[in-house]
Amino acid sequence: MGVFMAAYGAGALSSPLVATQFSQLRQWSFHYLTSLGVALINTAALIFVFRLKRQDECLAEIGISAEPSNASERNHFRQIFALKDVHLLASFILFYVGAEVTIGGWIVTYVIDVRGGGPSSGYISTGFFGGLMVGRVALLWVNEKVGERLALFIYAICAILLEIIVWLVPSLVGDAVAVAIIGTLMGPMYPIAMNHCGRVLPRWLLTGSIGWIAGSGQAGSALVPFMAGTIASKAGINALQPVLVGILSLMTMLWALVPKSSRRYD
Repeated sequence: MGVFMAAYGAGALSSPLVATQFSQLRQWSFHYLTSLGVALINTAALIFVFRLKRQDECLAEIGISAEPSNASERNHFRQIFALKDVHLLASFILFYVGAEVTIGGWIVTYVIDVRGGGPSSGYISTGFFGGLMVGRVALLWVNEKVGERLALFIYAICAILLEIIVWLVPSLVGDAVAVAIIGTLMGPMYPIAMNHCGRVLPRWLLTGSIGWIAGSGQAGSALVPFMAGTIASKAGINALQPVLVGILSLMTMLWALVPKSSRRYD
């Protein structure tokens, strides 16, 4: 999972660099044709790998037998939304993705306006997404050594401390380094959460549950940056860092509420 999500980080790292090159061309709209081509290749790859198989068939190929759902309650949507753990994980992912997008999108404005950074400040965002990619692979051994649940707590606490440093220490270089390390620490969080879904949720509801959880993350990518922008427009861009510290702290508290192991589902 970490390697798969590192590929996402690589895309997030390379896309702004490629988009910048397109923006300098006369026909900058060719960018959309490239995006369409990548989307078609991705769709073809998914069809080739999964061949339109159902989840039960895919699980059987790796030696996991499907568990039948409760015969008295066939409605999967009702079952999914009745699970407390699904909503805890969805809330965690909402704030996680929201914090990720807010940092990546607003840190450049913060550095330019507050720290007096120049045009090269845009590379700080690139450093954040580069750290996101590297962390998902480089920290796999840490996840294995201390356990994924505890590792996420360690990453979150360290990320909060670094955000406080970015907030309080007036150093452009220091901020750039801290933001890159924050990206590295936040990188493993998403794959850890998705791995944990497989441990605490019923297998027959896993596909729908992950869909709801991932969808909540996309909602967070729109809601949290909008909220941060609204606060920044009212209180100034200086308010960005305390907002991020609060979001990361709330995210950590939500993770503490997620159970360590699966509950009994009848």
